[in-house]
Amino acid sequence: MSDSKAYFPPEGLASEAHINSIETYNEWYKRSIKQPAEFWTNISSQFYWEVKPRAENALSYNFDLKKGHIFIRWFSDGKTNLCYNCLDRHVKNGLGSKVAFHWEGNDSNDRKSITYQELLNEVVSFGSTLHRMGVNKGDRVAIYMPMVIEQVVAVLACARIGAIHSVVFAGFSAESLSDRLIAAGSRVLITCDGAWRGTKLIDLMKVANDAMDICELKGQPIEHCIVLRHLTPDPKPGASVPISDCPGIRPVQNFSVRMRPGRDVWWDEAVPPVETECPVEWMDAEDGLFILYSSGSTGRPKGLLHTTGGYMVYAATTAKYVFDLHPDDVYWCTADIGWITGHSYLVYGPLLNGVTSVMFEGLPTWPDYGRYWSIVDQYRVTKFYTAPTVIRMLIGAGDEYVRKYDRSSLKVLGSVGEPINPSAWLWYYEVVGNSRCSIVDTFWQTETGGHMITTLPGATPMRPGCAGRPFFGVDARIIKNGNDNQNGDDVTTAKISGGKNVEEGYLVFAAPWPGIARTIYGDHKRYEDVYFQKFPGYFMSGDGAIKDTEGNFCITGRMDDMLNMSGHLLSTAEVESALVAHPLVAEAAVVGRYHKVKGECLHCFVTLKDGHPQVITPELHKELVNLVRSRIAPFAAPDYIQACPALPKTRSGKIIRRILRKIANGERDFGDTSTLADPSCLDYLCAEAEKTR
Repeated sequence: MSDSKAYFPPEGLASEAHINSIETYNEWYKRSIKQPAEFWTNISSQFYWEVKPRAENALSYNFDLKKGHIFIRWFSDGKTNLCYNCLDRHVKNGLGSKVAFHWEGNDSNDRKSITYQELLNEVVSFGSTLHRMGVNKGDRVAIYMPMVIEQVVAVLACARIGAIHSVVFAGFSAESLSDRLIAAGSRVLITCDGAWRGTKLIDLMKVANDAMDICELKGQPIEHCIVLRHLTPDPKPGASVPISDCPGIRPVQNFSVRMRPGRDVWWDEAVPPVETECPVEWMDAEDGLFILYSSGSTGRPKGLLHTTGGYMVYAATTAKYVFDLHPDDVYWCTADIGWITGHSYLVYGPLLNGVTSVMFEGLPTWPDYGRYWSIVDQYRVTKFYTAPTVIRMLIGAGDEYVRKYDRSSLKVLGSVGEPINPSAWLWYYEVVGNSRCSIVDTFWQTETGGHMITTLPGATPMRPGCAGRPFFGVDARIIKNGNDNQNGDDVTTAKISGGKNVEEGYLVFAAPWPGIARTIYGDHKRYEDVYFQKFPGYFMSGDGAIKDTEGNFCITGRMDDMLNMSGHLLSTAEVESALVAHPLVAEAAVVGRYHKVKGECLHCFVTLKDGHPQVITPELHKELVNLVRSRIAPFAAPDYIQACPALPKTRSGKIIRRILRKIANGERDFGDTSTLADPSCLDYLCAEAEKTR
């Protein structure tokens, strides 16, 4: 549990914030828990509904398998459309000329901006194209694209015509892509010829072709494939962009793709430049909006189905209050649209609030470690949202890359994806934010659709390493580890320094919020088993947490990342935070290893900062052990510390601890490694681990 200094919202930010005091937060929160239907119906009135929902029909649900099947319904008598609320509504209100996105390409000279009116025009044209291909309400459309404006166009066009979009991160293999195409029953694939990631050329259409070949072999062929011309030279006369053979720059000399006539078509040939007709499909609030597959790092991917009305209200409301969005903000979420963060806080949340966003195709490290901060400077970004993995990587490069650029426009800094360790939090606050920005450390999941536990930038105190308090409507509870008592009041009580009582155990939620995923597509029983079986009456997040007497929650990590050492329950995240506090350590991952006396001991994988040999010397080993002992307790001292140039991660940047546990324990059957970004690191890690036996 974080027992660190509290940091308070800057006075200037608090004075203009939507929620500007802890008293206001408490008042809103209590009302949202006691009267959820009335609270959320009132919030929903901020959006356009073709048929307005009524409070008496706003919420019905069952979270208890003993009472029957699990179901959740929000605003069930309402009809609306996400695309209309993201675009048409704002254009009709006079915001057509406002910039919706500043797009920054992989190459720093490759950029463009698009207004709300221009984006609407492109969505209308693309939606009409999908209609001509026979795509209708409820059909599934897969999207496998890099971070380009056309991906936003494709997502919103699906929402406009009532098709269910299934975005697949453009780093997955052909096999992984085909699995998702088949599982969703997608009829159409929207993809791209290729893309640069730094100096790495990615042939997306080759992957897409291989995936479509697999689908055909398995009896589920893709009917239409629309291909965006991103790297291929424009064949039209008078094309002005010169062809390049320089790494990282487009178009690319001699780049070609395999197209199958009758199935594959270029975007610019299929989509008319001007189209005025694409009627909005008015959707029931519980109609499907999108399917998004989890990373699959714990087994076969889960296709979470999010629906229209509740997701719209929750994504917009969390974006508005957590980032304290105002009309003049320039907001930047660095996430890929292939993940839930990109869905909720790059596409839907910002557009529903009518703000200007930055969209970035490249890497934070190319052409150097100052790329993010140069973009912040270029567009005068006010609200910035990224992941702890990126923050730790940039820490290792040194502060000079940050200080080189003007960041005075920044007001709110967000963290997402995993708990942020206190030392990274402090660097983010002090170096990036010059000790004058609020930090929102957001906890949520693909399943939740939006933020669940967080601070609010103008209202709640911030503590490094502590996520904060539940968002409006989130009834968060702690249930004791291994406890099958369904009352929710049997908790583990511990003490932190100062004698404060805390509750520690499983993080669960006692009632639905509007953004919750309604099912796992095609497998509702799995949805019930995964999230509702262990604690009937509660949604189980799968994460552990500690709650203090003030109502703050610290996320301790996945419950399978909790270790029991000689009877002591220990969070791997806590040990990792201690290790990365050492000035030489850039990143760390800790797993349990069998110990014949303790049962489990700690095996630590440590990446040292740039410029330092990836070697754990006896002196460094002693320093790290002593650091963990002093920061946590003697029982937490690691037995094994292994240097590694790179940790095994998913393409979204999350460390795959399941694989590290196997390496530490001498196992080599790693199971599904399709989500692994760099499989080449495994042999080295295994060889080094063997030296410790």
